[in-house]
Amino acid sequence: MPNVGQIERETQKRIIALFKNELKYTYLGNWEERLDNKNIEDGLLTAYLAKRGYTRNQIERAVHELQHTSTNYNEDLYNRNKKVYSLLRYGVKVKVGVGENYETVHLIDWDHPLENDFYIAEEVTVIEEKEKRPDVVLYINGIAIGVLELKRSTVSIGDGIRQSIRNQNKDFIEKFFSTVQFVFAGNDTEGLRYGTIGTPEKFFLTWKEDIEDDSRLQLDKYLIKMCNKERIIEIMHNFILFDAGMKKLPRVHQYFGIKAAQEHVKRYEGGIIWHTQGSGKSIVMVLLAKWILENKPNARVVVITDRDELDKQIERVFTDVGEKDIIRTSSGRDLMLQLSKTSPRLLCSLVHKFGKRDVDNFERFIKELESQPAHAVGELFLFIDECHRTQSGKLHRTMKAMLPNAVFIGFTGTPLLKKDKATSLEVFGKYIHTYKFNEAVEDKVILDLMYDARDIDQKLTSPAKVDEWFEIKTRGLNDFQKAELRKKWGTMQKILSARSRMEKIVADIVFDFSTKPRINSGSGNAILVASEIYEACRYYELFQKTDFKGKCAIVTSYNPSTKDITTEDTGSNTETEKEYIYNTYKELLKDVVPKPKKTKTETYEDNVKEKFLKEPANMKLIIVVNKLLTGFDAPSCTYIYIDKSMQDHGLFQAICRVNRLDSDDKQFGYVVDYKDLFRKVEKAVAVYTAELDYDEFEKADCDILLKNRIEQGRERLDEAIEHLDFLCEPVMPPKDTFQYMRYFCGNPEIPEDLKAREVQRMALYKGIVALIRAYANIADDMEAAGYTEKEIMDIKKLIDFYLKLREEIKMASHETTDFKTYEADMRYLIDSYIQAEDPRNISPFTEMSLIEIIVKTGIADAINSLSENMKSNKEAVAEAIENNVRSKIIKDHLIDPAYFDEMSTLLKAVIKERKDNAISYEEYLKKIAELARNVQQGKTDSTPKSLNTPAKRALFNNLGKNEELAIAVHNTVMESKPDGWRGENTAKKQVIKSALYQVLQDQNEVERIFSIVEQQNEY
Repeated sequence: MPNVGQIERETQKRIIALFKNELKYTYLGNWEERLDNKNIEDGLLTAYLAKRGYTRNQIERAVHELQHTSTNYNEDLYNRNKKVYSLLRYGVKVKVGVGENYETVHLIDWDHPLENDFYIAEEVTVIEEKEKRPDVVLYINGIAIGVLELKRSTVSIGDGIRQSIRNQNKDFIEKFFSTVQFVFAGNDTEGLRYGTIGTPEKFFLTWKEDIEDDSRLQLDKYLIKMCNKERIIEIMHNFILFDAGMKKLPRVHQYFGIKAAQEHVKRYEGGIIWHTQGSGKSIVMVLLAKWILENKPNARVVVITDRDELDKQIERVFTDVGEKDIIRTSSGRDLMLQLSKTSPRLLCSLVHKFGKRDVDNFERFIKELESQPAHAVGELFLFIDECHRTQSGKLHRTMKAMLPNAVFIGFTGTPLLKKDKATSLEVFGKYIHTYKFNEAVEDKVILDLMYDARDIDQKLTSPAKVDEWFEIKTRGLNDFQKAELRKKWGTMQKILSARSRMEKIVADIVFDFSTKPRINSGSGNAILVASEIYEACRYYELFQKTDFKGKCAIVTSYNPSTKDITTEDTGSNTETEKEYIYNTYKELLKDVVPKPKKTKTETYEDNVKEKFLKEPANMKLIIVVNKLLTGFDAPSCTYIYIDKSMQDHGLFQAICRVNRLDSDDKQFGYVVDYKDLFRKVEKAVAVYTAELDYDEFEKADCDILLKNRIEQGRERLDEAIEHLDFLCEPVMPPKDTFQYMRYFCGNPEIPEDLKAREVQRMALYKGIVALIRAYANIADDMEAAGYTEKEIMDIKKLIDFYLKLREEIKMASHETTDFKTYEADMRYLIDSYIQAEDPRNISPFTEMSLIEIIVKTGIADAINSLSENMKSNKEAVAEAIENNVRSKIIKDHLIDPAYFDEMSTLLKAVIKERKDNAISYEEYLKKIAELARNVQQGKTDSTPKSLNTPAKRALFNNLGKNEELAIAVHNTVMESKPDGWRGENTAKKQVIKSALYQVLQDQNEVERIFSIVEQQNEY
């Protein structure tokens, strides 16, 4: 009979043999009948210490101290285990005689892992409050450091986890676990899970390494990986944290991320660590900082963030894990003072403390800093948190100038998008390690997201009344002013904020809390993202009329101050938007008693966040605009309702509020979208799960990026200046205010003159905006762009001149309008005449998660573009998918003709099967999804792993699937291609063709392959 359903005992025999024969642990035997089994085996520990050369007195005192610490029952298990770990890691200080100095007895040799004694015993009977028998116990030098519970292949691994958790209770064998560092559970079908003392079942982890190797059972494979003598010693020494009441072991991506960072640190080389939102980025920071400080005696670590709240959080996290000597600097002067001394070795600071504000000549300021850099003691390693926000601009240049020898390591939970790429690589260098969103979902580090798009139709109930109202209220305005007012209040933002629409959304959310899992039971809660503070306040007001009153709060960046409304009084009995916000907050905070050193607003928000986290039933909903959407300490929730246009980093970080692990009843995070962000959500998740196309950059490549960006920036700035010069050339001398007014306004008292010169004025306004944007893009790199100091000053003066000119022309032509006097009237117009329909679900995949939709199928765009009627028509859906795949094949055919010819043939075959009714609809969808994925990725599952870029795969497909030849051609192109070979430069192209001929030995083949090479962005 086949050997399946293997009993637990057979699995245990195999695992014992694995530890003995492969891992080379010494087998102590079956200890089921052995008396007095303990977590500290005195005889084994004494023998090890004697072998290390310690005296009998030293050994006795060290063993006594360890036993006393492990059995101090005045402490709970967490604190006992923490103190035992400290003795294991740092040694036991003993004093043999009166008047003698303390000496350290090291219980484990961390520097030479193989010099320790590794043992394994099975069926270890432990008698405390109850008698229990762990299947396998691992010992190092006689100290129990690991417990392994094994289950038969048909019994859930969860049973083994729960068994070990139960054994840690006081009523069982809690005392035995005071020395334990690893708690393992496994079976032959599910593999291995690991945690430590106090780890809840949902946070038990899986190791993942060499996934291509499937030569043995995962249980055996990962026990060998984790319990290898050197690896287990390394994890114990460098990767264990006691974090504010919770002992933590590393997740596999944290382990390998830190290992990669250690190599960079050894070379004094910076880079970027991208670990997706919610995967424990702050833990990586802490562990890496601890390793640097321990292994580099002259090193100092400065953790930099860009927001005060994150600065406080980082200080707290380091303090919680035992780094008591961290200093949070209070100012730029304090920061530089601390860096000029030998200690502290660990600091945290805001990025803004590195710079001076309002520096007139920034280039001169940078030169001064570079000529007289700050006197910083030691080897500086700067950790930049959320580096996609702080990686460029004046502040970073200031940091680099002040601390020229510092190593910069960036941390981000989101990848660097195209617009960030150049500046990020210039500052930090390449990626050190990445851990993407879909990897974290697959590893169950975070939850997948369920996306729900809801549309609220709005209609204008009386267009005639709206027009009549508008004309009456704007009689005193000219055409330009009326147009500006229409633009301001006719935008989608203002229409979407109509009271009727907001009331529908409030009712929709209240309905969800009555019907949806988790939030209807009070164990989950939600965040509503509003577009602006005014809208957040209106939402808050509407929720007060529901049963959310007292269970709903608003958290924004606003802090009420009377100066906010001093210029808002329009003289009529109406509220402007600023007055409404101010009055809402005054009412909100009226009963709040501020905590010491905190404002009323800060106190209110602290109370709200604490209640949101600890009492979800009593704080169901927080309404936000920007706050609480980013940062590792932002609260998690079950639902996020988005009524704000968002994209890229901001959107991804916001939706990740709901992907954190929680209790077992939380299976997904839910994103409800009222702004039709589906394509942006798809793009955001796709970017964060895609293969990176620029993580292989070397330092030299960054110089090229910098050069190209600055060259383009200068070109745009010069063009903007030239355009404005040309525009203003007809202005008569002496070109003062009067002459400019005459040219751009004519006689401002004559409406016909103003109308006749409207085109010139609009061109001037647009030209000035283009100038400002062009200057802002390279303001920090003017000198690098080749401008002299005099030219830089002249450009700044020119910009100042044009800004003043714009204001003068606007004032003279009456094209400035104070909209405050119209706010209440326009708001009434929108609220009265725009009616909203009930929300309707417009998501085509309500039962699929985002990962399934986007990463696994890639066909969401096609189906999402269909009408409701077509979505219910299987034939129409099928044709839409096929058209989507076909258009992708046609679009990319030139990039890889052979591959896309193959895909086209497969598509035709699938279509024929569908039309011939030779395949079920379910099977059709499975086939078309796989085909769509292959088309999207440009590869199939059988594509060799060495072909790790689109260019290599294209060559492989078009060279008869000859892997060796494809790699040879790729290397030839990379080595021979001259700079700037694309375009019309025939001579440079010929260089590549000549090199290709040496490989292909066929002129026609060279021309064919070269046409494919030209299509590859990689070259």
